[in-house]
Amino acid sequence: MKLVTFTHQGATRVGVFQDGSVADVCSAVPALPREMIEFLRNGKESVEAARKAAATAPKIPLSEVRLEPPVRRPPEFLAVGLNYADHIAETGMAKPTFPIFFNKQSSCVNAPYDPIHLPRASEALDYEGELGFVIGRRCRHVPRARAHEVIAGYLIVNDVSVRDWQRRAQTMTLGKSFDTHGPTGPWIVTPDEIGDPHNLDLKTMVNGEVRQHSNTRNLIFNCFEQVEILSTVFTLEPGTIISTGTPSGVAGAMKPPKWLKAGDVVRIEIEKIGHIENRVIAEPANTDLI
Repeated sequence: MKLVTFTHQGATRVGVFQDGSVADVCSAVPALPREMIEFLRNGKESVEAARKAAATAPKIPLSEVRLEPPVRRPPEFLAVGLNYADHIAETGMAKPTFPIFFNKQSSCVNAPYDPIHLPRASEALDYEGELGFVIGRRCRHVPRARAHEVIAGYLIVNDVSVRDWQRRAQTMTLGKSFDTHGPTGPWIVTPDEIGDPHNLDLKTMVNGEVRQHSNTRNLIFNCFEQVEILSTVFTLEPGTIISTGTPSGVAGAMKPPKWLKAGDVVRIEIEKIGHIENRVIAEPANTDLI
């Protein structure tokens, strides 16, 4: 099942994507939570009710809805650095013996097809195509063998990075958290449709040129290991997004770097999920709030 957050005729709610349309399950079952975090917090009850309702719920053509980020304001947005061997090689850095986790501020979350801002503060704008997953239940101390039980599903993430700001701060958070720099989606694909999350083809294109092409089997620390480690430290809440790392081919590793510029279109495809696509635009003047 592909769970979406969508807006139609001014109302935003959870739906199910099927065959080019969105099944409006919240209209069919008014008791269903309309916000994704609450929907996930309800666990199997919501998921099974939506699955059953999708068969008979009103269908809205995808062209008539706005797809929002599946989780519009996740309680945590975590990512992992240097988690593909080929990406480590292109950076010239040492292979980590423990995953390099960092935060992306949840305010950076962006819709799957909305523009990415080229910030006024830098021109070192880069893309990172990544598999992400969403936590589906509140959990702590999850052993690796049971990690699949707490994952609600999988989505695509562009871990957009402002490289000079990333290098300025040891935690990387600043360079990873500019507004609009967390496109996610286009939906959350439930684990039953994904099968093995560690055997998915991943491809990133800029203006149709393939820049990244790998497979999630090349992850150094896989999804389940990441859950085990993170949940040892703190409670994972429903709606938390964890982005699992990027393969080689980033703009900053090219000689010379091929930074993103206004007008570029970044498309990321992951097998069994779909694609997200975002055009780069100059940061608008209306981002000033003073």
